[in-house]
Amino acid sequence: MANFVVEFPLRTEKYQEDILNRRFEIGRQIYNALVNVTQKRYKEMVKTKKYRSLLSLLTGNKKTDKEIWKQINDIRKQHGMSEYSFHKDVKQMQKHFRKNIDSATAQKIATELWKSYDKLFYGNGKKVYYKKYGESNSLEGKSNSSGIRFKDDKIFWNGLEIPVVIDYDNYYEYQAMQSKICYNRIVRKYVRNKYKYYVQIVFKGNPPLKVDIETGEIKHYIGNGDVGLDIGTRTIAISSQSDVKILELADRIQNIENQKQKLLRKMDRSRRATNPDNYNEDGTIKKQGNKKVRWNKSNHYIKYQNELKELYRKQADIRKYQHECLANYIISLGNKVYVEKMNFAGLQKRAKNTEKNDKGKFKRKKRFGKSLANKAPSMLLNIINRKLGYYGEKLIEINTLEAKASQFNHFDGTYTKKSLSQRWNDFNGIRIQRDMYSAFLIMNMSDDLKSFDIDKCNERFENFYQLHNLEVARLTGKKNLSSIAI
Repeated sequence: MANFVVEFPLRTEKYQEDILNRRFEIGRQIYNALVNVTQKRYKEMVKTKKYRSLLSLLTGNKKTDKEIWKQINDIRKQHGMSEYSFHKDVKQMQKHFRKNIDSATAQKIATELWKSYDKLFYGNGKKVYYKKYGESNSLEGKSNSSGIRFKDDKIFWNGLEIPVVIDYDNYYEYQAMQSKICYNRIVRKYVRNKYKYYVQIVFKGNPPLKVDIETGEIKHYIGNGDVGLDIGTRTIAISSQSDVKILELADRIQNIENQKQKLLRKMDRSRRATNPDNYNEDGTIKKQGNKKVRWNKSNHYIKYQNELKELYRKQADIRKYQHECLANYIISLGNKVYVEKMNFAGLQKRAKNTEKNDKGKFKRKKRFGKSLANKAPSMLLNIINRKLGYYGEKLIEINTLEAKASQFNHFDGTYTKKSLSQRWNDFNGIRIQRDMYSAFLIMNMSDDLKSFDIDKCNERFENFYQLHNLEVARLTGKKNLSSIAI
């Protein structure tokens, strides 16, 4: 069964905020102590010949690798690299902080670390990191019966009793409160130069439907039919039988690069003035050998640091809000949503090979790191998948290597490789924007998710072409991204 989260503000007093801040810091220290213990075991484990030889035997075939994975997991358990072992370790640490951190919350801290190792073991991470001071901003329980508890519109936790601000006149919040509570999470957010505190209540089941109070109509719903998405680093093309669109992702996100540069320069000047002994005469940082370089932060430096933090927070809030709205629109078009399988993490990495262009100049190794950080296309796909899950559906990923939507021509069944700069297809006088056509093809996938259903393409093309022309007309004369080419 699915779960959903609703966030409510906490009405905290100064002494309660001090206690919460102390507990967030204790949680960070427990996490780092656990990293310290587990890293020693991990390093001993990877030194063993048996473990390394088993990893080298993996082929990527699930059937043949099954027995090998079993042996690998046995070695991990022997070295204490399991979630249960982490819970056992954290139990010993929690005893010293029992007045602040309960055992259930401590176990969740251990589970958080275990997830990092799980990513590392299966190739989705490079290293397990310590948490810096001020980086721990959430703590959660395991149930609503012990630890962090919600009762009578208040949060109870180890002597704390904090009122929760709930608007029962708000239909959504009222309906949410009728659901069963799984567990609670306390979070703090740095908003406009001060911390604000919230409780995120995790409820069982699907979220309540949002209803317009005046008309009684449901605001968000799921449509019926096929939807194709061609998602890029900055844009998304959408094709359905009722609408065709090409949109800039999170278009309200402002370019904050200039503001960032100014703040970073101010921070650098402040740090150099406050720590002159840490720099050589040529301006480079002095090497301290095995010692960690100690930095003193002036009040001005902290001020600039907080301004930078506020910039990032605003960007993140706008981005998430726009992605949620766009996801609602997409699932309203249909219940079968198709998208190409994308490796966004690979697109973020710098190019390895040094190459020259036609003019003999070196090509930049930078790729799409900034675009992906600003537009977060992967986050949008995760939100769409989550919302589809409430209706028993899921995002359908097609086989990109087999299908090749950007190269296919459904009129004659041929594949033609195109350069990135070629933004329009010309099919015997019929001009179609490349991304919208790709979305149309993705919408008409065959059941094997490796090829396109030509009959569907032919049947639906006339309707698509009319909707395509309406979208081109809507965008003509407006300032659009160069990749849209309208």
